[in-house]
Amino acid sequence: MAAGFETEIDARGIAFLWLARPELHNAFDDALIAALTAEIARLGSLPNVRALVLGGRGKSFSAGADLNWMKRMADYGEAQNRADAAALAELMRTLDRCPKPTLARVHGAAFGGGVGLVACCDIAIAAHGAQFCLSEARLGLIPAVISPYVVRAMTPRAARRYFLTAETFTAAEALGLGLVHRVVAADSLDASIEAMLLLLLAAGPAAQAECKNLIAAVCDKPIDDAMVADTAARIARIRVSPEGRAGIASFLDKRKPPWSAGGGR
Repeated sequence: MAAGFETEIDARGIAFLWLARPELHNAFDDALIAALTAEIARLGSLPNVRALVLGGRGKSFSAGADLNWMKRMADYGEAQNRADAAALAELMRTLDRCPKPTLARVHGAAFGGGVGLVACCDIAIAAHGAQFCLSEARLGLIPAVISPYVVRAMTPRAARRYFLTAETFTAAEALGLGLVHRVVAADSLDASIEAMLLLLLAAGPAAQAECKNLIAAVCDKPIDDAMVADTAARIARIRVSPEGRAGIASFLDKRKPPWSAGGGR
């Protein structure tokens, strides 16, 4: 363990990144933010890593900001606070832009910045008992650096309610808002994560990275001549790539592609 997190990479290339400050409900401070940013960037760059699962040790996913860190920030000037906030913003951006598929394994509390981590992951699966809260307004603050990801995940209309009320909401409500993709019994959480991982492992890793870039490129953009040309260029490039050629050949030959677990006929 280093700086409040643990990393495990299994034989398939699944990286499990665990927030490991259970006594603090995995709240984060400036040191953990810096360490997590570097670790996510490292895992995203490793060719043997196929997917990243983000979870929390103990009773909670993440309670957001560490109280002692918040006390220190209260004594900072505006310039120091800006630099501090920029570091958290970089963590969110690094997770959001990770080229590997990312899954949030959510249980217990996901509060404040913890909601931001969930929103930055590609897929989020929550246990029935999980609770969510964008609690900043209660403290006279705003969920600023996580807002681009949270608003995108749960829609501006929902954000207008939950940012302003700072109320706690359930996993079922998070599902309805689009913040999480699936809610399961607590004792089925790991099995549900594994089922999703099997789906991810069946797809081409280069194609998955390109899919993530594609979504960012077309989201909320006009369908104009430039977009039409760009999307045509993207599929043409993928078709002639080694992975694209191997995938099509495997499909035509009725065999598993080389990246799939247990490849072959």
